Amino acid sequence: MLAMYRELTVRGVSSDDGTMGEPLRITSRQNPRVKQVVRLRAGRERQQTGRFIVDGAREILRALQAGIVPIEAFICDTFADSSDCRQAIQQIERNPAEVFRVSPEVFAKLAYGDRNDGVIVVAKTPQRDLNALTLPERPLIAVLEGIEKPGNVGAILRSADAAGVDAVIVADGGTDLFNPNTIRASLGTVFQPNVCAATTRATITWLRERSLAFYATRPEAELLYSAVDLRGGAVIILGSEAHGLSDAWRAAEIVPIRLPMHGIADSLNVSTTAAVLFYEALRQRTRQQ
Repeated sequence: MLAMYRELTVRGVSSDDGTMGEPLRITSRQNPRVKQVVRLRAGRERQQTGRFIVDGAREILRALQAGIVPIEAFICDTFADSSDCRQAIQQIERNPAEVFRVSPEVFAKLAYGDRNDGVIVVAKTPQRDLNALTLPERPLIAVLEGIEKPGNVGAILRSADAAGVDAVIVADGGTDLFNPNTIRASLGTVFQPNVCAATTRATITWLRERSLAFYATRPEAELLYSAVDLRGGAVIILGSEAHGLSDAWRAAEIVPIRLPMHGIADSLNVSTTAAVLFYEALRQRTRQQ
C-alpha cells in the first residue's frame, strides 16, 4: 500500500492527508491520468476505449439524470463555486466514480476550450440503438444523415429537444454523438434516451416498418415545407451542407421539400433549417390539438 502511494505521488498524485481511501489530488499536468483524459478529445480514442468526456456542470447534471455512468471525475475547488457545479459534485459522489481533486493548472489542461466550471467527468459511452427508441402514436422523428460538424449536430439536438421532437437518429454520422463540441452545442440534450446512431440502411428499414410519412430536405425540391402535413407520424430527413442527402433517400414514398430562399444564398445552415421544420411541425400539431 505504501509503495502504491509513493508511485502515485511521484507521478503527481497524492492523497489529501497521506491516507488511502481519501480523494486523490493531482498537481502535475504530466500525470498519466491527465494525459489519458486529454486523449479522449480524439474520436478514435473514444471509440477504442468506450469512454468520453463531459465538460461543464450543466451538461454533467443532464448526463447523470439520463443514466450516463461516470467512471472518473476531476474537480477543481478553485472554480467549483456555482450552484450547478455543487449539485453535480453531490450527484457524482453518490456514484462509484473515482474522484480526483486537481490544481487549476491541471484543470486548465483537462478543460475543453474556455470551460472553467470546476468539474469534468469521464463516462462510459452508452450503447443506444434504434430498437431502444420508444415512440408515441404519432411520432415526429428527425434523421440527420452524414452531418460532419459536431456543432451543427448539437444545435439540431437542442432545437429538437425544445420543439418536442420524439426521436433523433444520426444516420451514417460524420461525427460521433459524444464529440465534445456536440455535447456543448446540445447543452447536454444529446444524453436523452431518444437520441441514437445507426446506419442509413438500417434507419430506412426501421422507419419503413412504422408506416410514417417521409419528408427529405432538398434545395431543388418544388414543394415548400409549409405545404406538407406534419400532424401525423412523420420523419424529417436532413443531410450535410457539403453533400446533401444520399440517393438512399430517393424513393416514391419520400417527399422532397424545401425552404424558400429569396436572397443570393442558395441554402441555410442545416441547424437553422432543422429548427424551422421542427417548429413548423410543432405549430401544426399544436393547432390540431
